[in-house]
Amino acid sequence: MKLFRTLATALFALVFTSIAIAQQPFTAGQWTPLTNTPPAGIGHIQLLTDGSVIAINSGCNSTGNWYRLVPDATGSYANGTWSSAGLLPSGYNPTYFASQVLPTGVVIIMGGEYNACSEAFTTRGAGYSPTANKWVPLAAPSGWTTIGDASSVLLPTGHMMLANCCTTQEAILTLKGATPTWTPTGTGKADENDEEGWTLLPNGDVLTVDAYVNSYNANGTNSEVYNPTTGAWTSAGSTKVQLWDSAAKCGGGGSYEVGPAVLRPDGSVFATGANSCGAGHTAIFKNGTWTAGPNFPGVLDIADGPAALLPDGNVLVDASPGVYQLGSSFFEWDGTALNPTAAPPNAAVDSSYYGNMIVLPTGQILFSDFSNSVQIYTPSGSPCAGCAPTITSVAGSLTHGSKNNVVKGTQFNGLSLGAAYGDDSQNATNFPLVRITDSSARVVYCTTHGWSVGVATGPKTVGTAFDIPSTIGIGPASLEVVANGIASAPVSVTIN
Repeated sequence: MKLFRTLATALFALVFTSIAIAQQPFTAGQWTPLTNTPPAGIGHIQLLTDGSVIAINSGCNSTGNWYRLVPDATGSYANGTWSSAGLLPSGYNPTYFASQVLPTGVVIIMGGEYNACSEAFTTRGAGYSPTANKWVPLAAPSGWTTIGDASSVLLPTGHMMLANCCTTQEAILTLKGATPTWTPTGTGKADENDEEGWTLLPNGDVLTVDAYVNSYNANGTNSEVYNPTTGAWTSAGSTKVQLWDSAAKCGGGGSYEVGPAVLRPDGSVFATGANSCGAGHTAIFKNGTWTAGPNFPGVLDIADGPAALLPDGNVLVDASPGVYQLGSSFFEWDGTALNPTAAPPNAAVDSSYYGNMIVLPTGQILFSDFSNSVQIYTPSGSPCAGCAPTITSVAGSLTHGSKNNVVKGTQFNGLSLGAAYGDDSQNATNFPLVRITDSSARVVYCTTHGWSVGVATGPKTVGTAFDIPSTIGIGPASLEVVANGIASAPVSVTIN
């Protein structure tokens, strides 16, 4: 459990497509503030299927306000504008909760470690319709008494899988209108879900690092993998170094926190650790095997905190000293080294757990820290070779205001979930966006829906439906598909 800052052995082999990442000389990225600050401090941020971003007001006195950031006509998020994104149902104002964007475009949030800044581990939830700009209540799985700061993931079936923070329970959501049906899953889980993050793998399995000592995890290095076909968890082996902060091993005061884990284009998962006996360890999972990675310098670690995959395959991470201490430092993991990079203005007064990241369609990273000083990180590296989506078919003539247009191709889901945090926040962007530059050189995002779910789908043909805004310009245009901040080659189309 975090300190709340009031701010206003089963062996297996994984077979999947991976992309070799050419090592680029490291150059630090740059941070840029938004031209227009949000109306209030914001915490959790989420990319929608129309290219806009929603963010929750982090203030304790808020009534569950959400805000929406829309990029300007050039596609700039730094110069974007904010508007209201609705209110949560009365009495529900969570901090640290599960969240997913469904293939319908609906946003689901469930639980909350805090509600209106009071510790709650609430079972409340809500769904958001971007078209109606409205939140409606969503019921928890039957019999659950907690959800809290739970993990979640969108499975290849398109359904959201949700954890109960404080038990071994998991359930899969089927949503019809505003009526949820929850189906229990997750047999064989070795320990409770609390503090554990989930990483979707290319074969559709879900990887987690266990965060509690028990008979399965006596040495503190057990990991597990969930198979959506069987609905069961099995061991994924030892992480070699302990990644979670252990009271049992370090003598009291352990937080049980663990850092984010991000899948990279080469098929490796970079997993980061909290302060386990004074060392912020890392580990790398690839082809079913763990190896120890480098420690963070000094006493830095990630006892909860964000990370995000950059277009060049590096992973941007936010670390801070000890557990819940102030003073953030930022690094890019390039597969070999943790390269120190620039930090945003509030880094000196932030702990890693204040941060949230999402991968923008521009390839930049949007960063929030509970304040209204929202920042954008622009990395120096160029997109990795072979990482872009490829369009194989789309109509050459499209009608403004039309719905259910179809584009097909490969790698529309990108090569990773994009961003990670741990148990408290999920900010996945592994879905296709359709971006059109119209005859007036305006950048317009179409709303996508009905896309398949997964990561690193390789040569498999996938597709998405998309709806074209009626405000788009008429005439010749170019269309791109964007996944995790990397755009396909543009295709010429005509807007009628």
